[in-house]
Amino acid sequence: MLINDMVANGQKICIATSSGNTGAALAAYSAAAGIVCIILVVDGAPVAKLRQMQLYGAKLLMVQDFGKSAAVTEQVFKALTDLVGVQKLPFPVSAYCYCPEGMKGVETISTELMDELSGDVRVFVPAGGGGLTLAVSKGMMRQTRKAKVHCVQPEGNDTIASSLRNGVPAVAVARSTTQVSGLQVANVLDGNEVIEACIRLGGTGHVVSDENVFKWHRELAYREGIFSEPAGAVALAGVESALLKNEIDKNNQIVCLVTGSGFKDMASVDRNFKLEEDIVAMAPPDAMSWLKEILNNRI
Repeated sequence: MLINDMVANGQKICIATSSGNTGAALAAYSAAAGIVCIILVVDGAPVAKLRQMQLYGAKLLMVQDFGKSAAVTEQVFKALTDLVGVQKLPFPVSAYCYCPEGMKGVETISTELMDELSGDVRVFVPAGGGGLTLAVSKGMMRQTRKAKVHCVQPEGNDTIASSLRNGVPAVAVARSTTQVSGLQVANVLDGNEVIEACIRLGGTGHVVSDENVFKWHRELAYREGIFSEPAGAVALAGVESALLKNEIDKNNQIVCLVTGSGFKDMASVDRNFKLEEDIVAMAPPDAMSWLKEILNNRI
């Protein structure tokens, strides 16, 4: 939606920030539209996400401590807001406070969900700055039948979830310490609007540990055949939290938003999946012996 608007206005350059997923989509659509895409990326963003942006022709700059330090992040956003204001450019960031016109497209998730599901629906959404959670909530408020929207954050970046649960304003963390890439947003951004919207919809916040997120990251692959990025498993960790608190039951229709492919963050796989490092080549007789042994142990 945003790129179409830029094309209609004859704009030829795009300046944005991203930890990966928004930047990759923005770079791809910019390439198709003939727009030069410049992205300031979060410190420590996974290499695979950076490469995806680069292969679409985006020009990248990684800013030290951006996304991790609240002070540095605020400084960068202030400077970029001033710059795009002078240049009369949109500011494609996955947050309503910076790019409401772009985020409106995300709200359609709620329409699709409620068209397909019946009964008591609960939607669990991973959150960094809260843009995705707010988009789902805003979309849900326009539905005839509404679902409860829950905000799930890793404990190393708890700017919204605990505040939502306790009914108090969102608060920045001095430094984001989570290892879940994509959710390292130390500042509040859309946090207070998320709290207001989730309360209106009857949802609450859940804080989950990195350890539990990476556990469900593995389980999604092993049990469901879903290879997500770690942030995509945050919602499922939130479901476990809700079950342990007896806040959901088997009659609820549960939706977890899976936000991106695991191939975008293979470093987390190397750290957490404990895969065999080498695949041994065997002669055919040895290979058949190996196969029979596996079958005998599994049947």
